[in-house]
Amino acid sequence: MTTFLGMPRVTPQPATAPEDPLRWGPDFPTAAHETLANGQMRANLSHATHTIRDKRLRVVSELPDWEELRDAGAAVKHWTMSHLPELLVQLEEQVTARGGVVHWARDAAEANRIVTELVRATGETEVVKVKSMATQEIGLNEHLAAEGITATETDLAELIVQLAGDMPSHILVPAIHRNRDEIRAIFTERMGDAPADLTSEPRALAMAARAHLRAKFLTAKVGISGANLAVAETGTVSVFESEGNGRMCLTLPETLITVMGIEKVVPAFRDLEIFTQLLPRSSTGERMNPYTTMWTGVTAGDGPQAFHLVLLDNGRTKALADEVGRQALHCIRCSACMNVCPVYEHAGGHAYGSVYPGPIGAILTPQLTGMGTRGATDPHDPTASLPFASSLCGACYEACPVKIDIPSALVHLRNRAVESQQRRVLPTGWEAGMRAASAVMSSGSRFAVAARAAGLGRIVSREGRIAALPFPGSLWTGVRDVPAPPPQSFRSWWRKHQADGAAWPDSAARPDGAARPDGAGRPDHAPGAPGGEA
Repeated sequence: MTTFLGMPRVTPQPATAPEDPLRWGPDFPTAAHETLANGQMRANLSHATHTIRDKRLRVVSELPDWEELRDAGAAVKHWTMSHLPELLVQLEEQVTARGGVVHWARDAAEANRIVTELVRATGETEVVKVKSMATQEIGLNEHLAAEGITATETDLAELIVQLAGDMPSHILVPAIHRNRDEIRAIFTERMGDAPADLTSEPRALAMAARAHLRAKFLTAKVGISGANLAVAETGTVSVFESEGNGRMCLTLPETLITVMGIEKVVPAFRDLEIFTQLLPRSSTGERMNPYTTMWTGVTAGDGPQAFHLVLLDNGRTKALADEVGRQALHCIRCSACMNVCPVYEHAGGHAYGSVYPGPIGAILTPQLTGMGTRGATDPHDPTASLPFASSLCGACYEACPVKIDIPSALVHLRNRAVESQQRRVLPTGWEAGMRAASAVMSSGSRFAVAARAAGLGRIVSREGRIAALPFPGSLWTGVRDVPAPPPQSFRSWWRKHQADGAAWPDSAARPDGAARPDGAGRPDHAPGAPGGEA
């Protein structure tokens, strides 16, 4: 499989797609080591995430009830997960009653088979697609191509990724790792009808994509979409988007096929009021979506005359069974957590090896895959390392519009991974290191010896940092620097001052007014004040 970094490989056909879009690379530490070396990618990510983050902060600050909206969104999601089976049955009943057809897919293979058969039944060999994480998750485009059906992505960023034979690196902006010059090169080399004099100006690139897609919109008989939300009460399905391409795909074709994760259902139509405020502000930093399309079944003479809703499980019921991990199913795919995550900003989306990168991907992907094909705690599965791809700073929780406690879920999944390793016959290198650290830290004398030995690190430090250590320390310094040890340890400082009978120079040096060992300096032992009173 070709690399997804740097400029696209110039070949007549796109690069080979991964067999499993949920685990298409090495583990996170290995992949991150490679992506950290891509300075252009990191610069692109930093600029884009900071821009989106700043826009989000501005529009969120306009709402005095933003926290109440977050609470309401979290409450709806929590209630939905607690009543998911009956809500899905109600959704099926309402969609069917309004002329739609509902299909149930247990996994990616079944969903791909259903969609392929539906397209074949129309006699068409080309379809247009709305941006959809669910269809990326199951590798629908690649499956259709193998069956002789061409699927064209109509979202601008998705089109860039598709033409480059690339993989998405962001939930909201799949081509966030590409800059204008790279996009121009992709269009020139891969989009056959691109203007010969195409420049890297954003308007020029957008107009070239528009001209390329317009013919597709006007001739396509089949459209495929995902769904942001579906209302169990009415059978209404909705798609939120910013470019208008989605509406073209949802209204012009004769047949519409929607692939939706089962967690996207909400109980009542009034619940949309909450998410139509939360989602645009958290995702694109807009007060509302430029295009919010809703449809309920089939309406004679208006829009597609055949509507199929494919309800996708693909590991979601496994996640639902975990009372802590099920929070990942609350996600509304806004990507706010990714835009504030320092790990994502530096490592990039491709390091996660899944169509779901960033903090939410670190807790969602391992649960969808079951943390390994050989069991729920397979340490060899690349997705098992994802819960450790975080600093646990908590910025993701603060940004999440539905208050998913991602740090707690990460710790929970880490615990599952550690417990599985403790049952191994031979300890891992990490486990052996932690056992050694435990032995040192449990003894004062051993810790003192280790502290003195660590002080030797100042010999190899430069400007207060140690950039390289011999093995096994190189496992750490290979990806991060180590602060140089201080000139004087706390123990040596304590011994020096204890001999004078004063651990603290005076009470003024302690903000909390704590006493020196001899009691001097405490307010209730002021000199000449009997009973401690002035």
